Amino acid sequence: MAAGGGLILMKPHRTDSLRCAQQGEATRSVLGLHSWLTVLALLCVLLSVPALHAQNAKPTDYDVKAAYLYNFGRFVEWPAQVTTTKSGHFTVCVLGQDPFGPRLDSTLAGETIGGKSIVAKRISSPQESDDCQILFLSPAESGRAKKIFAELDKRAVLTVSDMPEFAQLGGMIQFVLEGKRVRFEVNLAATQRAGLTLSSELLKVATTVRKNSASGD
Repeated sequence: MAAGGGLILMKPHRTDSLRCAQQGEATRSVLGLHSWLTVLALLCVLLSVPALHAQNAKPTDYDVKAAYLYNFGRFVEWPAQVTTTKSGHFTVCVLGQDPFGPRLDSTLAGETIGGKSIVAKRISSPQESDDCQILFLSPAESGRAKKIFAELDKRAVLTVSDMPEFAQLGGMIQFVLEGKRVRFEVNLAATQRAGLTLSSELLKVATTVRKNSASGD
């Protein structure tokens, strides 16, 4: 079984795909057939990995998370002024110790969002996030997460992490594991406060959507 829920990377052309059958079976148990097909299709899109791998390679959890970071950019709407950054790129930043290594760069290489090329950037403080559209907080930053959120307050940056209780603390999207599958939950209040609009289709496949800024739903 591969990490990230038994998902298998294929290599038909430039963009690899991750099989979504196991994700879909879990979802089907709580949805009607039509809704299940819609959600399953979106899961397949979200988990498409725009990077070249050996056909028999098994994706790690961080391969899957890198694919999610890329695809979150396709299902989130930023305020108009944010789409015209000084760098001219769509930037995915990692704050603190980088758990992705080169896999994030290879996932983003050659891809675009909104007509802008996507680049990865490593930063050491939230003050360096001016050009970041997506900011992944390293799990090593958990001790100062609340301070980071205070410094980012109302800034239109999509915060993502896999640190425990990230969404409860005020983060926007938290990666979670369901069995061996990488899934995510959403803090909708935090995204709205920053002026970000998440696609309803994205919310459908979240394991949890928190509507209050405090802990709880």
